[in-house]
Amino acid sequence: MSAGQTNPAGGDGRTAPIRLGINIDHVATLRNARGGAHPDPVSAAKLAVEAGADNITAHLREDRRHIRDDDIARLIAELECPLNLEMAATSEMQEIALKAKPHAACLVPEKREERTTEGGLDVVAQHNVLAPVVAELGAAGIRVSLFIAAERLQIEAASRLRSPAIEFHVGPWCDALTDGRNDDAKAEWHSIRDGARIARDLGLEVHAGHGLNYATAETIAALPEIVELNIGHFIVGDAVFGGLSESVRRMREAMSKGRAANMSGGA
Repeated sequence: MSAGQTNPAGGDGRTAPIRLGINIDHVATLRNARGGAHPDPVSAAKLAVEAGADNITAHLREDRRHIRDDDIARLIAELECPLNLEMAATSEMQEIALKAKPHAACLVPEKREERTTEGGLDVVAQHNVLAPVVAELGAAGIRVSLFIAAERLQIEAASRLRSPAIEFHVGPWCDALTDGRNDDAKAEWHSIRDGARIARDLGLEVHAGHGLNYATAETIAALPEIVELNIGHFIVGDAVFGGLSESVRRMREAMSKGRAANMSGGA
């Protein structure tokens, strides 16, 4: 199943493979630290696909801190897998997306002062801002997802916007596990698990991302409602030690192990 194809809502996700999207932003960050063309994020994208990634994610930010416009053009031209363009819901980014025509676009909040994306979209409060963007991208054949917290109100608001997919910001769960805050981690996990079921029942395709490593990817892959994980920083960081192909392969194995555990009734 290629990225963005729907695992039918209410279908048996236990038998469906789970997709892996690799975010190449941090390869571009490393390149931009010295200028020039090395390391090339497009080459990294191709290597990730060869190693088992199903799609590539690239976040074109307003300040172009990592991915650049020419990266998007090259990815569109050279990739043989779907491209998921992460973008803010601004007129500039909307124009770029409509011209580039990526397979998918994930709308995310964006602030210049943040190191990385902090929190999910407030779809409830931003309905009037997001509605025309979701509608116009969808009309152009671009599959839209909304990056949100796993909260019922946000999920229901995403459904009202007729976004075909959502992506849960699972960073708070990952951070709680890393910090040893077990009660917080448990509460965040319940929100993800319950939110995924709510979203599926509303007909939404459910993705997850932000802060995932091998262990957390294996755990969350056991949730049958979640059909795609998007992972970047950890993969690129781990690749420093073992190579990108090996890191992607290990992530694919962890996800497959988690999904297989669910299929056998272990989740």
